[in-house]
Amino acid sequence: MIETDALILGAGPAGLFQAFQLGLQEIRAHIVDVLPYVGGQCAALYADKPIYDIPGVPVCTGRELVASLQQQVAPFAPTLHLGQELTAFATLPDGRLQLTTSAGTQFTARALFIAAGIGAFQPRRLRIEGIDAFEGGALHYHAPEPASVAGKHLVVAGGGEEAVASAIALADASPASLTLLHRRDAFDAEPQQLATLQRLRENGRVQVVTGQPTGFATGGDGALAQLVLSHAEGPDTPLNLDLLLVRQGLSPRLGAIADWGLAMERKQLVVDPANCATSLPGVYAVGDINHYPGKKKLILCGFHEATLAAYDAAERLVTDRKVVVEYTTTSTRLHALLRA
Repeated sequence: MIETDALILGAGPAGLFQAFQLGLQEIRAHIVDVLPYVGGQCAALYADKPIYDIPGVPVCTGRELVASLQQQVAPFAPTLHLGQELTAFATLPDGRLQLTTSAGTQFTARALFIAAGIGAFQPRRLRIEGIDAFEGGALHYHAPEPASVAGKHLVVAGGGEEAVASAIALADASPASLTLLHRRDAFDAEPQQLATLQRLRENGRVQVVTGQPTGFATGGDGALAQLVLSHAEGPDTPLNLDLLLVRQGLSPRLGAIADWGLAMERKQLVVDPANCATSLPGVYAVGDINHYPGKKKLILCGFHEATLAAYDAAERLVTDRKVVVEYTTTSTRLHALLRA
């Protein structure tokens, strides 16, 4: 059981900035995210696309924004629990919150900050009965370590930017072969990525196979050894493999949050705009997951909401000093924290 003052659900921009604002209040935080990396939508959906509306930053990519936020929160060193989803929630008699993740990690927290964006991002899975039994072995939905690819016959399934980027990156991991599988020989990615993919195809480092995976076969050792591909015309064909990386995009869902008894409107958590508190004591919601009159789904609004939530939580959690507005330009207390 991990005891903490604050638990943040979501490691996107709002969640990272929430940890920073809590740090300024000397409230340490743990962060849980279902993705195996930080960044939320910025990292998953537009890592290399430009963002123009961050105050004081004329333009940056999603990846650059996440890197800057990680650097900003570094003095407070929030503990990350990635690749996990909060699955159970309960309020204890003393008002503390007890939470459990899909990995079995258990927390007791005095405050919960839900910064889950439009929901927990889950990879779109192959709809082949029985194939998920190989997940974590021959089947992956997130990019495996490059060292595990060397010498293996790798298939990357998908037709979007994620699949193309993974094929390009893993071509340098020395696979025995690398096949990009899609229902048609056309891909939705940036022109530069498509040009790189074409060069890899021309020099034989990546081959493209078309078809719809509808079945699989195993080898003598019971391991996944083959996909069965269906085609609009002609018979099914086999595709041999050692490793299968499925990159068919991500889809968000609220998951267990919807069952926690929180007031909701249009699949969003209703909050008090003065402090972003939800209908349950000790639970806040910031960023795209929350709703109040006039709500705008913008990153900069999430930053503002995280600040309001941190100050309100500090009024409840901080007992050794008076909580007042302090400025990082002049506060010696804040300077000491940020330079630690």
